[in-house]
Amino acid sequence: TFALLIATAAAFRVAGGATGGSSFVLSRRTSIAVAPQSSTTRAAAGVSNMRMGSQAKFGVFSPAVYAAKVVLGQDKLNKIRGKAISLHSQYIGEFCEWAGAYHLRTKLIKKAKVNGDTLGFLV
Repeated sequence: TFALLIATAAAFRVAGGATGGSSFVLSRRTSIAVAPQSSTTRAAAGVSNMRMGSQAKFGVFSPAVYAAKVVLGQDKLNKIRGKAISLHSQYIGEFCEWAGAYHLRTKLIKKAKVNGDTLGFLV
């Protein structure tokens, strides 16, 4: 496990000196061109715009999450992630109640999930 951790850390080393840069290469999957559905059609069909963790975006914190998967293991990471999401949702609810805007709770929780995906917490 230690050798795997060292190999993972070596993949993220900074190269290029003062000019910056990184030896880490990010590749994107190309998608097949399909006629996009409008959001009203998706909503009517009951299809959500939210993505699950297996399809999460690569973001700023993705390398840390990958390292945590190596060190902690998938099960332990999922337990910690679930607890953090639960606490964050609870605090959002308490804030909305305090601010008198409890009707915005669901929208704020969904926004937090989208932000977490964008930042790379859900990889």
